[in-house]
Amino acid sequence: MIERVASVFVGAVTAAITAALIVASPAVAAEPAAAESPSTLFASAVRLFFAGQPVESSTAFDRLVTLQPESEPELWQRGLALYYAGRFADGRRQFELHRTVNPADVENVAWHFACVARDRGAEQARRAIIPVGDDRRVPMREILDLFAGRATPEAVLAAAEAGPADGLRNQRCYAHLYLGLYFEAVGDAERAQRHMLLAADTYSMDHYMGRVAQVHCRLRGWTPAAGTPPARPRQP
Repeated sequence: MIERVASVFVGAVTAAITAALIVASPAVAAEPAAAESPSTLFASAVRLFFAGQPVESSTAFDRLVTLQPESEPELWQRGLALYYAGRFADGRRQFELHRTVNPADVENVAWHFACVARDRGAEQARRAIIPVGDDRRVPMREILDLFAGRATPEAVLAAAEAGPADGLRNQRCYAHLYLGLYFEAVGDAERAQRHMLLAADTYSMDHYMGRVAQVHCRLRGWTPAAGTPPARPRQP
C-alpha cells in the first residue's frame, strides 16, 4: 500500500514492524488495558498481524478505532487484518473509508475487491470496484485492469518485467502478491498458492507488503517446494 500513517502513529510504525519481524509465529501478548493509547494499540495490532494472529490484530484495531474514531480512515493496515480474520464486510467498509484519504492507491482497490469477492462473489466485486486516481507505481495500472476484468495475468507480469531495472525484484513481488490475491478472491486456490509463494519466497521483499505475502502463505499453510533455495530479501 502507499505508505500513509496518521501522525499519532508515526513513531509507532517502525518500532511495531521491527518488533513484529523479529517475532516468528508464536502468540504475542496484547498490551495490557491500562497501557492502551492510540500508538500502543496500533503497535500491538501490527505485531499481532505479523505474528499470524489476524483475529487478535483486528480486535486491537477495533479498540483503536473506538478510542480514536477519527483515525479510522487512515487504517489500511486494519483492512488487511480484517480480510485475514474473515471479516469481509468490515474489510470492505475499511477500504472504502481509506479511499477518502488515499484516493490514488490501486492496492486499496485490490483489497476492497478481495473482501467483496469473498463475501458476495467475484461478479459483485467487479461491479463494486471503487474509483481510483493515477497510481504510477509499476505494475499498478495493470493490476487495476486485472481486477476490473480488463487485463490478463500475463499483462501484469509483462508490466513488472518492463519496469525500471533497479526495481525489478520489487515489481515482481507486487505482481505476484496481487495475482495471488486475485486468484484467491476468484476461487482458484492452485494459482493463488503459486503466485503468493513467488511473492513471499522467490521474490521476497523486506517491507510491509512483502511481509504480508509471507503472512498469507503462513496462514494458508503454504510452503515452498522442496529444494527451492531461499531468496534473500532486499529493500526496494
